[in-house]
Amino acid sequence: MPQDYYTLEGYRRKNNRLVTESMEDYLEMICRYFLQEGYVRVNTLAELLNVKPSSSSKMVGILKQAGLVSFERYGVVRPTDEGLRLGRYLLHRHDVLHRFFCWLNGTQDELEQVEQVEHYMTPQSVQNIERLLGEYIREKSSPP
Repeated sequence: MPQDYYTLEGYRRKNNRLVTESMEDYLEMICRYFLQEGYVRVNTLAELLNVKPSSSSKMVGILKQAGLVSFERYGVVRPTDEGLRLGRYLLHRHDVLHRFFCWLNGTQDELEQVEQVEHYMTPQSVQNIERLLGEYIREKSSPP
């Protein structure tokens, strides 16, 4: 039996994760909105994530320090190139997992489950789930 059990925080420290789950949530939403509108304001971000504007502003500051967003006066937030690269992956991961859980559970909406699970999925697992979904779709569309 393996002897290397950790708490979630312990695994994050062990793997030197610099971006926390909360940072991912904010960056994912910033990129989602940015790709539609070209920017997002701090107050809009707070509304989208159901948090207080002060919490949103604080996290945007943390993301700015990490080099993932630019934050202009009057609350305009945009992802940096690095932030957009990571954000596109976060959006992709979210989409793959949402499709997977909807398929698995025979539902149309698994947002809450995806939001809770997505932070703990490795890129390899996401890629394998995406491949599995593709194989299932090809199998279903093939003639008998």
